[in-house]
Amino acid sequence: MARRSTAGTGADDRTVSRRKSSTSPTLADVAAHAGVSPATVSRVLAGNYPVSRSANQRVMRSIRELNYSANTHARALAGVQSKTIAFILADVRGQSFADAAHGVEQEASRRGWLSLIGTTQGDPVRELALVQLMREQRAGAVILIGGVTAEAADYRTKMKDLARSLHSAGSLLVLCGRPPLGEDVPTAVIEYDNEQGAYAMTSHLLSQGHRRILFLAGPERQSTSIQRLSGHRRALLDFGVPDAAGLVEHGVFTRASGYQLTKARLTAGQDFTAVFAATDVVAAGVYAAAAECDLSVPGDLSVVGYDDVELAQDLRPRLTSVHVPYEELGRTAAKIALDSQHQQPDWTGDHRLFRTHVVVRDSVSRLG
Repeated sequence: MARRSTAGTGADDRTVSRRKSSTSPTLADVAAHAGVSPATVSRVLAGNYPVSRSANQRVMRSIRELNYSANTHARALAGVQSKTIAFILADVRGQSFADAAHGVEQEASRRGWLSLIGTTQGDPVRELALVQLMREQRAGAVILIGGVTAEAADYRTKMKDLARSLHSAGSLLVLCGRPPLGEDVPTAVIEYDNEQGAYAMTSHLLSQGHRRILFLAGPERQSTSIQRLSGHRRALLDFGVPDAAGLVEHGVFTRASGYQLTKARLTAGQDFTAVFAATDVVAAGVYAAAAECDLSVPGDLSVVGYDDVELAQDLRPRLTSVHVPYEELGRTAAKIALDSQHQQPDWTGDHRLFRTHVVVRDSVSRLG
């Protein structure tokens, strides 16, 4: 591998010699390689502090190129298991993730354990780095929540290796609200019936006479988005309603995305009677776009969401949504993780599936 230029960082051949003489590069090596301070590397790994996009990219690239694993604390602990649960998610601002985090913290606190939160901003490389960091710091368990988009070809292979490494160290990887890694991988999987929830909601709209339903999905390759769109399409098929590709829009799970996608469709001419927003936050954007176009909900446009967070009851009219027991998911994830501590090394895995259901409120009108 060609040596990177380190001009202006104070790191020249010393960086190379240090890497050659040690099989385990340090956090300082990563900082020198990326041209940032060690504190910046720590912030990138933690994900809890603002770091410029450029610095973040350089640090993550250096972590990959140096094959870095943060093992300083692991050496110091020398085999001592820490009473810490790591909770890793894409973004702390989402209400659904916040509810799950609350469930984790409640169960951990009840048992005298500490909870740590790290964010990935949806970056699979950062997610792998954070799990590795928690492995080296000997966290008692690592909980990953939310859908996954495996951009890197070797993402699943690396995550499987991390799951096995955690298990061999007496720890546990818990996948919460995302698909399993495989039957031979020692993980706990806490899922909710994502596809069936979307199926039930689309069935509700169809039962109210709607046949032209605009589905606002998330990213095309994201597991949560894929499952919800699959349930929607299965309901259309069972009701004998043509699946119109033109009635599916992919965006992100934000209010701005819901607003922009809906406003563009309404400006071009309304060819649908209902909108199924893939999350309640996206639905809030739909409400805003409808209001700007002088359309009433549900008089002119029916709207439904998914997640059933508090926002669903604060919108006016109150939003019909699919209820997901996020707090219970988090609490169960922590409970399984901590219970597994007493079952090592014989523990091999666990898979739980929570049901979802439609909560009918005021945002759907009946046609005909």
